[in-house]
Amino acid sequence: MTAKKWMKTPKGYVTIAMIAFLIIASIGSKNIMGIINSIIAVGVSLTVNYFYCTITNKKGSRDGTIITGLIISLILSFTTSWLVVAGTAVIAILFKHLLVYKKKPIFNPAAFGLLLSIFIFQTGQSWWGAFGDLPAWTIIFLLIGGYIVTDRVNKFPQVFSFLGTFFILLFLMGYFNVGNAADALRPPFINAALFFGFFMLTDPPTSPAKVKNQVIFGILSAVSGIIVYGIFGGLTYLYIGLCIGNLYSFLQKRSPSKVSSLRQNVKPTHRGLSK
Repeated sequence: MTAKKWMKTPKGYVTIAMIAFLIIASIGSKNIMGIINSIIAVGVSLTVNYFYCTITNKKGSRDGTIITGLIISLILSFTTSWLVVAGTAVIAILFKHLLVYKKKPIFNPAAFGLLLSIFIFQTGQSWWGAFGDLPAWTIIFLLIGGYIVTDRVNKFPQVFSFLGTFFILLFLMGYFNVGNAADALRPPFINAALFFGFFMLTDPPTSPAKVKNQVIFGILSAVSGIIVYGIFGGLTYLYIGLCIGNLYSFLQKRSPSKVSSLRQNVKPTHRGLSK
């Protein structure tokens, strides 16, 4: 595939957006550590992917692996130790290959790796690559990049149902003074929600294709995430919500194959059908 054709693919769009965000956020923060961490995350991700695929004689998506590494580096604080960055990348890529259905990951690799890293490494996740520490007007970069990517992967029902449900529930929580909803409606939390909705929720291998299922997926991810946030707070709520949505998508993908298998195994029992 030529570079021109690759740039028009969904993974090409996401990769370009991630690199653009990396450069913008690094310039805005006047810190090069985010770029260094991204090199570490992508390098480790590619290395683990290469060795796993070589040992198991399986194929792995290099583009998807790069995107996973970039997302990890954009979410982890740029003050995070390089060992923790590398460890998070290792977890994400290993589980990408271990938890699969029909050769595709069940859970979003970056989200799953970042979720586990909170419990294993107690990682600081600032979502600096979503411009949470920069002026509010920089959100426009998220909206532009998010619109392009969402349009390319045909996930608008999923994104709108997630963001709509997410912010409505937060508003209601704030109105009834439940939890820390006010904090979640301010940067960097609102930046995190937008980045998450546009670039992680829309991962094609781990989310449904049909419009109806996309809407259910988005609502389910938002509701479960808000429940976790309301009860526990912390940094895990978006990831847990997405993992629950991923499980829903996984079950939806399994259901048709089960029905098809049952139909093939059913034999005609009505009398008079055979001569």
